[in-house]
Amino acid sequence: MSEQPTPLPYADPTFVADPFPLYRQLREDGPVRRVVVAGGLDAWLVTRYEDGLAALSDSRLSSDVRDASDGRLLRQLPETERESMLSNMLRSDPPDHTRLRRLVSKAFTARRVAGMRPRIQELTDRLLDAVVPAGRADLVADFALPLPVTVISELLGVPVDDRHDFQHWADRMLRRGAEAPDPAVVSEAWEHMRAYLARLIHAKRAQPGDDLLSGLITARDEEQRLSEDELVAMVFLLLVAGYITTVNLIGGGIAMLLAHPGQLELLRSDPELLPGAIEEFLRYDGPVSPGIARFAREDVEIAGVAVPRGATVLIGSALADRDPERFPDPDSLDITRQDNAHLAFGHGIHYCLGAPLARLEGQIAIGTALRRLPGLALDVPPEKIPWRPGGLRGPESLPVTFAPGG
Repeated sequence: MSEQPTPLPYADPTFVADPFPLYRQLREDGPVRRVVVAGGLDAWLVTRYEDGLAALSDSRLSSDVRDASDGRLLRQLPETERESMLSNMLRSDPPDHTRLRRLVSKAFTARRVAGMRPRIQELTDRLLDAVVPAGRADLVADFALPLPVTVISELLGVPVDDRHDFQHWADRMLRRGAEAPDPAVVSEAWEHMRAYLARLIHAKRAQPGDDLLSGLITARDEEQRLSEDELVAMVFLLLVAGYITTVNLIGGGIAMLLAHPGQLELLRSDPELLPGAIEEFLRYDGPVSPGIARFAREDVEIAGVAVPRGATVLIGSALADRDPERFPDPDSLDITRQDNAHLAFGHGIHYCLGAPLARLEGQIAIGTALRRLPGLALDVPPEKIPWRPGGLRGPESLPVTFAPGG
């Protein structure tokens, strides 16, 4: 493929707010397109559903950044801590991935997650209790953010009072835009995060509890099933991945409903539609955009296009989930959609471990907000909602008004 790569214009607020017109054009142009993504990195973008589904299960495509030929990917990570940052499930392949995932999979089974429903409902009501009297709120800062942060913190055994610090460090490490991230900023944030996690692990070793972190420490110290670097990387991944995409699901889901008042009223009138509505939010404008990165271990052919060894392959789940060959009327939000096997949580061995928890939090949060916030409406014009610029998609704030209550 010889065409010049298409830059994804993260410096353009119009694109950041609504990338789907460009995504649609890229998909129509071909099944695999060369693009320049956040941070100025080159990638081969897989644009269609069936090709993306196959690529997510293709063992020739690695999750390990060290298989990439573009050295800028590694240089974005702190030089002294690259091994620690890469020793996690998200960036490993079998057999390491299989071993690491098995250590935590029991904490995220559907049955275990269902048992968390009463606590999630309690936290949801407490957050809404704080804003209902005022009749206005930022539903990201006041609601969509603190809910999943508190849930994952309690599951891991992390003091909730520390959330502002680790949120700040995570945001500095993960934020992507038109320009490459400043390595010094990333390194400083990771050093703070690494030191914090080391203190947390030390405290849990001295006084273990009935939480996931204590269990992981036991697996490290007594059972020798993971290294110290893997322990740190696992806690980092669970802590950060355990909240950031769910924030985007809750905030983005409410934003979608406010932009589609007919769907909002339909859901208000029939709360039984909530599970399907969550799946439609994930398909229509999910929390990962444009998609999921892999790295070619060898020369591969995807949809008839030759992709060289070491290339970054971006499996465009956000594009695939609006592929008209797979989803009828894909650019319409339809919370009654039945056949909705989207790729927002991935596919194959790396399918999102926290998907049951994210679904439950989304259902409880959005359903309760609609029930308790009558007259819910945006407090700013839709074009004034700020969206995350790249990679992880969702509104950064969502100012709303509603009928105040007691």
